[in-house]
Amino acid sequence: MYFFDLDGTLLDSNGIWLDIDIEFLGRHGISPVPEDYTDYVTYHAFPDAAEYTRSRFSLPMTGAEIVAAWQEMAREAYAGRLPLKAGARDFLQRANEAGVRCAVLTSCIPDLCRAALEAHGLSPLLERVLTTAELGLEKRDPALYMTAARLCGQPPEDCVLFDDSPVYCAAAQEAGWRVCGVADPIFTHRAEEMAALCGPGRYPFDFSGPRSDP
Repeated sequence: MYFFDLDGTLLDSNGIWLDIDIEFLGRHGISPVPEDYTDYVTYHAFPDAAEYTRSRFSLPMTGAEIVAAWQEMAREAYAGRLPLKAGARDFLQRANEAGVRCAVLTSCIPDLCRAALEAHGLSPLLERVLTTAELGLEKRDPALYMTAARLCGQPPEDCVLFDDSPVYCAAAQEAGWRVCGVADPIFTHRAEEMAALCGPGRYPFDFSGPRSDP
C-alpha cells in the first residue's frame, strides 16, 4: 500500500509555510525568521509548533489562536492556488489502475489537506486520508506508521511512504516501512542523507518517470 505525504510531496506547498512564517512573525515585529525556529516548526505538528511560537516570542495569543491565524493565511492557497508536484496525479491514477491501494498520511491541518485534495480531484484516488491531528501522533514518531498500517490492515513490510522529509522517512523505516524520497527545495541540503535512507532508485523519486515497484 502506498502512503503519500502532502506538503512537499504531492503538493508543491512547502514554500507557502516559509512565506506564512515571514508574514506572521513580521506582524509581531519579528524579522528575519530565525533559522532554528524554521527547523523546529518544520518537524512538529501544528499544536506543538504554535505553542513553541507563543512561548519563544512571548506572543499575547493562545496556541489555538496561532493555529487559526496560520490556517486563515493558508486557506486560499490550499483551496486552489498551490500546484501539485510534477506527475503526482498521473502516478496516483496509474497506481489505482494497477490495483495499488493509496492513502495520504500528513501533518497538514485536516481541512487544508482536504481542500487541496478536492481542488486537484485527488480524493477519488485515495482510500484513506490520515492526519496526525486526528491520530494524535507526530510524523517523527514510528508509532504513527505502525498505527496507520494497522488501520489500513497492512503489514508494515507492505507499506511504502513517499515523503520529502528525511526525519519522517527515518521514522517510517524504523517502523518497518519502505521509503521513497521526493525531492523538495526545503531539504536540498539533506539530499545525501535522503539518498542513504531510501536506497538506490528511491531518491529522488520521480512521479513522472517510468513506473516501477518502489
